[in-house]
Amino acid sequence: MLAKRIIPCLDVMNGRTVKGINFEQLRDAGDPVELGKLYSDAGADELVFLDITATKEKRKTLAALADRVAHHLNIPFTIGGGIASLEDVDALLDHGADKVSINSSAVRDPELIDRLSKKFGSQCIVVAIDAREMDGEWRVHVAGGTIPTDRELFSWAREAQERGAGEILFTSMDHDGTKNGFALKALKLMSGSLSIPIIASGGAGSINDFVDVFTIAEADAGLAASIFHFQEISIPELKSELKQKGIPIR
Repeated sequence: MLAKRIIPCLDVMNGRTVKGINFEQLRDAGDPVELGKLYSDAGADELVFLDITATKEKRKTLAALADRVAHHLNIPFTIGGGIASLEDVDALLDHGADKVSINSSAVRDPELIDRLSKKFGSQCIVVAIDAREMDGEWRVHVAGGTIPTDRELFSWAREAQERGAGEILFTSMDHDGTKNGFALKALKLMSGSLSIPIIASGGAGSINDFVDVFTIAEADAGLAASIFHFQEISIPELKSELKQKGIPIR
């Protein structure tokens, strides 16, 4: 088993970190760079910064955020939100981001994945997928989870891989913020059909949830937000418990 990664996620809106439940009921959780520095010092393996309203409001993720993060942190980080062109990615990487996350723009223009992976390399292209179960099928949503599409989760994840995605960041909208555990069945199906790493997102509420997502669902990384933002679980405590259970951690 390859070493698993612990990734705090910082959803950013108007320059502040926010967190909600099922993509709604947002509350302030602090300055994203200050929080990121705390997580880096605590032993986080990577960080993800997502401007959650960039696509919905037709804004671009500010390269200034990447610049601030790069100057204060020394671990890899991903930035996403409103990225829709080679120029967007070039600017973010140039300002210090290690990876970029694309979501709505990839659904609208799947060939964007091909273009980005060809120019920058698959290793820095993360395709984020927000989905929820509707009528027995996992339906992909865009624009910060506000608009359902006709895309089915697993077929879209496979297509993203084939087009050159280096990782899939799958967020279950049904589990997001509930702290009732990850979408294990869906993640298990995804991990069984893909060869690229899968970052599991949505539902982390306890250390056992991370144990399950790594052992049952076989995800490569566990991403969480509120349990870290509001000090419900510390990263050192989480990593120590996972190691005691025989799960390889970086």
